[in-house]
Amino acid sequence: MSDKKEISKSSRAEIDAFLSKVASTPVLNKPGERGRLVFAMDATASREATWDQACHIQAEMFRETDALGGLDVQLVYYRGFGEFFASPWTNSSETLLKTMTAVACVGGLTQIGNVLHHTLQETQRKKVNALVFVGDCMEENVDALCAQAGQLGFQGVPVFLFHEGNDITAARAFQQIAQITNGACCPFDARSAQQLKDLLSAVAVFAAGGHKALQDFHQRKGSVILQLMHKK
Repeated sequence: MSDKKEISKSSRAEIDAFLSKVASTPVLNKPGERGRLVFAMDATASREATWDQACHIQAEMFRETDALGGLDVQLVYYRGFGEFFASPWTNSSETLLKTMTAVACVGGLTQIGNVLHHTLQETQRKKVNALVFVGDCMEENVDALCAQAGQLGFQGVPVFLFHEGNDITAARAFQQIAQITNGACCPFDARSAQQLKDLLSAVAVFAAGGHKALQDFHQRKGSVILQLMHKK
């Protein structure tokens, strides 16, 4: 019983820290400029059980940002033997969901470095407000990943990572990437779908409308999200 209580307390603390970090991230958009978000996912075999759920959850991001003038999103995923995919930028939840639900997870090694490099190239073309990454493991050189994360941090692109599972190596790497880029890392618990929707939506609302929009979002959602705004 005591172990379960500890996990619960830790989870709430991590969620609080994640949302607080989103709320304190600088906004670099020019007035009237649409937000841009790279939504990257690990599509290797270990993610198959939660892929469909994550596909539907991301649709919530669009619903929360429509009233703010919308959000441009690019879907990125990797799988199999070096397969790496990046969709065109879109503001259509239907288009993105259709693309995601057509994907089948295939066994392969992680390509987080490629995700970071790709996002850096995108923001050098046109400002990217945030990178969201959902994954469960890390099989690359952590020093090389941190170096790439440093370049994203220099460009002002925070990385918000959702870590599924209990892989300690991945957890440490994800935390370092988040810290270097002024982003945040939070556990991804497939049993807490509503919680993940709120967390993803908070990042999307921030990217689309900045701090004021994020505060309005918290006021509508209430609970732990609203409490964070009072702490800020």
